[in-house]
Formats: sequence, C-alpha cells, structure tokens
Amino acid sequence: MTKFLNKIQNPTQLRLLKQDDLPIIAKELRDFIINIVATKEGHLGASLGVIELTIALHYVFNTPKDQLVWDVGHQAYGHKILTGRRDTFETNRQLGGLSGFPNRSESNFDTFGVGHSSTSISAALGMAIASRLKGDLDTQHIAVIGDASIASGMAFEGLNHAGVTDANLLVILNDNAIGIDPSVGALKQYLTNVKKGTEKQDNIFEALNFDYSGPIDGHNLQLLISELKRLKNVKGPKFLHVITTKGKGLRQAEENQVTYHAPGKFNKDTGELNPKSNTKQAPKYQDVFGHTIVELAQQNEKIIGITPAMPTGSSLKYMMEQIPERAFDVGIAEQHAVTFAAGLATQGMVPFCNIYSTFLQRAYDQVIHDVALQGLPVIFCLDRAGLVGEDGATHHGVYDLSYLRCIPNLIIFAPRNEVELRNIMYTAQLGLKQPIAIRYPRGRGQNLDWQQPFSKIEIGKGECIKQGTTTAILSIGNMAKNVTEAFDLIEDTSAFSHYDMRFIKPLDVEMLHKIFKTHTTIVTIEDASVVGGFGSAIAEFSVKHNYKNTVILKGIPDQFIEHGTVLELQQSIQLDSKSLSGLLKKMAD
Repeated sequence: MTKFLNKIQNPTQLRLLKQDDLPIIAKELRDFIINIVATKEGHLGASLGVIELTIALHYVFNTPKDQLVWDVGHQAYGHKILTGRRDTFETNRQLGGLSGFPNRSESNFDTFGVGHSSTSISAALGMAIASRLKGDLDTQHIAVIGDASIASGMAFEGLNHAGVTDANLLVILNDNAIGIDPSVGALKQYLTNVKKGTEKQDNIFEALNFDYSGPIDGHNLQLLISELKRLKNVKGPKFLHVITTKGKGLRQAEENQVTYHAPGKFNKDTGELNPKSNTKQAPKYQDVFGHTIVELAQQNEKIIGITPAMPTGSSLKYMMEQIPERAFDVGIAEQHAVTFAAGLATQGMVPFCNIYSTFLQRAYDQVIHDVALQGLPVIFCLDRAGLVGEDGATHHGVYDLSYLRCIPNLIIFAPRNEVELRNIMYTAQLGLKQPIAIRYPRGRGQNLDWQQPFSKIEIGKGECIKQGTTTAILSIGNMAKNVTEAFDLIEDTSAFSHYDMRFIKPLDVEMLHKIFKTHTTIVTIEDASVVGGFGSAIAEFSVKHNYKNTVILKGIPDQFIEHGTVLELQQSIQLDSKSLSGLLKKMAD
C-alpha cells in the first residue's frame, strides 16, 4: 500500500507535501510503474530515469499554467501518473486506453503531443514567445530533452533561435548517454567530457546565449528543487544539464538499458524477463533485413548500411557488429541520413538507408531533392510500414505510399513475405539506376525456411496468386496473408482472383490491363492510407484508360488511427481477414 501516491490526484496535492517526503513518493512512483509495465508492457527505462526530475518539476512549477513539454514522451509515465491518470494507467497503450505518449486531447497537463523526437525546444519556445506577446512574463516554459534527441538538427534549430530571444524558456537536458540505443556523435563526446570535467572547449550552450547550469545529479531531489527554484527567477533562455541513469531503481534496467527501454513482460519482483517460448517462430522482418544485408555486404564491398539511431530496432546492429567500417548509426538525424546516403551513392557506393516509415516523413525534402531529383540509387528500407500497434498514431507507417508515390524516379516495392524482402534487397544492389523504397511491416513473417538462395525480381512485375472469374483482389505486401486467410473462411471462392501487385510504382500495366478486361469488379487492399495510396494508383489507372469496372478501395481511412494491437486496429477498420471475408461474401451474394 502506498503511503502518499494514492492520495495524489494532481500536482497541486503534490505541492502540499513536505519536501522531505518526496523521496518516498519517488520510490512509490517507481514501484507503481514497474508493477504496471511488468504485466501490461510499454516503455520502462526512460520513465524510471526521470522520476526525481518529474516530481521536482511538478513540485516547483505551477503546472499546467506553467507549461511542461516532454521530448518524445518515452519518459512521461511518471508525469501521467501524477497528473490525474494514476487510476487509468493500467490501460496505457491499450485500445481505448491512455496513449503511450503525451497527448493534448488526453490532459491539459500534456501541453504538446509528441512521439517523434527533438520537437520540445521549438514547441516550448513557441509557447514562451506567445506568452510574451500576450504580456504574460510570469508563465514558465520548460522543455525536457534527452542527450540523443538534442543532437538532432531540429533541436539545434530551436536552440539557435531561442538564444537570440528573451523568452522565458528553460531547457533541461536529461543526460543519460542513451536514447533507445547508446547515443552517438561528437556532441555525445562533448557531454561525456563535461560530466568528467575534462572538456577544454568553451561551453557550447553558453555560446548560444543560454544561462547554463550543471551538470547536477538528476536523482538528488533536494538539489533539483533548489536549482529549479533558482532558475524560476532567471530571465531569458536557461539551460540545466541533469545527469540521470536510465532504468534507475531496477537493477536489470540499469545494467541492460537497451533491452529494458521497452522490455515486454517481466517479473515485477525479480526484474527478470519472462521466458520466451521454445517454439520455433518465423523471423521478424527487421531481422530478415539485418541478416540479409550482412550476407549481401560480404559479397558486395560497395554496400553501406545507415540508420538514424535505430540499430537495434532496425537490426542493422548485425552489420555494425560484423562489418563496422561500413555500417553507420548517424543519430536522430533522418535528414542527414538520407543526404549522407545520397553522397555515398554519387561515389558509386550502394547505400541501404534503413528508416522507420513514420520517421522518413522527417526527411521528405531530402528524398525528393537530394535523391530522386538526381536519380541516385539509394535503397530505402522502410521498417514498421503499416499499422504498428501500441505506439499509436505517431508511429503508424501508413502515409509512405501516398507521399512517395508522387515522386518521379522512385521505385516502390512491398514484399509479400520474408523471401521477397531478401530477393528485392538482392535485386536492388545489383545496380539499379534509380532509388527504390522497400516497405515492410513490424513483427514476424510467415516462413521458417526463409533463407533461400537469392533470386532476381523483375522490376514492375506483379504475380497472380489465385485465378478466379469475376472479382479481382489486388493486394500489396503482407496484406496478401489477410486475403488468403479471408478466402479460407469462404466456402466458394471461384469468383475471386487474387493478385499480389508487389510494385506500387511502377505498376504492372500489362497485368492490370488483363485484370480490368477479364473482371467486372476490382478490390484493392493495402495497409496504407487510401488517400493517395496504392488503391488511388489503381483508380487513376482505371480513369486514364477509360475502364468502367467497379473499383473498391480498402485501406487506412482518412483519419488518425490510435493505439491497440495490430489485430484490434485492423478489426476497427475492417482490414482483418474475418472482416474481409464478410466483404467478399456480400460481393459473391
């Protein structure tokens, strides 16, 4: 039974406590998060690392009037629990429950919605400038950003602007030397030297006109509170450097910070991860990529692997371990990753730029201007395409087809399974004359025997999986599995043909003409936005060639999809196999 936490519904009640009681709250808050995440899953290490900082911020500042912006939001669980969501926290990341990230529609304490990194400084600066323009010089504006996130270009843009303003802005650097994977780059080395007291260069943040203080112990509540109270009375942009330990309070999370960033289910008493099933499973798509690029790079010395801060999530870690001189983690810097790949391509290298679909959005200009416009053969491997599950709207990779399809010179391919992912990676490195985007989903594939000999794929050619009579189902990527499972739920499927189009661009025009001439109804199925996506491409083809067939588009509707399991989300928009079988039965009748 908690002594204090159960009595706190909001930060106003927290501020009524004696300062000496706050360490008890910190322990109770850690235990509460560990108990919930152990059984419900979610992000763990980041929130455990900022418990004292979270308490100190809400204790010193008058939130929500004073505006607190968390970067990314992995570390905001303590914040959510202290701001009225303790009793519903067990619904975190579940369908209809709390979002895993700060969300403006969820609470007025969540001042800015986040999910992608490095936005906090710009957002908080905007709030601070707005307050000043309204004549409000008292409201405080605080951005909490990690050492991995602050290395991103957007964070530097925010710092650069803030330094020439008189905004009432406090930037707190939560420095734990790790994001999801260990931080990289020259700024990381600078911060390491600052912590050791060996940095000989001028302070970079003071050079940007910030009032710098620190580094201080981020787990010393009394020191944090004292320093935050002092900074409340300092005018203009301030910068507080706080040293924390990711996973603080759980030994395994402190010792294995990568695994315990989001560990899955574990024993809340021992901290040990739940044992994995011994049943042999099909591989994760990310591991198919990771092992295949190593296999290809061992044969082709021109292959380079690139990831923006996700070597574990993308499985480029295998290449970084085995061929480190040709595998690069460039930090949270998607724009740089793409143009870096373009530069490599100009010199005859074969860059595989592995970026989560949702994060490629951050480098859209570079894809157009630096890669496609110049016809450079960069190979984009877009992990986590489609619905990704519990991370929700900020992380679903459902817009890539719409925003990539309009770019000239770009090939777009969606593998149906693991073997096709291997084969398109093999094909791409043989010497394409233009860039290609290969999109594949989060999670596991379907085949245990996936490491087949490589086979070249003909660009722009689809495949007929099943031949029927009147209705053609056109799917892309792993949606073929849903269609096949839907057929299994129908007694008579003779009316239905099934085509895996494989290429969204260029389309298999020869196959499409044949399909439209031999079927009355065309149904497109994609795990991407129906607005501008694969189905739109088929509809455009129909109009261009004056076909009169009925064309039905199935995909992600024109709305943001929230969080839940992938199956639950597919069911909510009728993209699961059972819903599809119902649609097909109606059409057959």
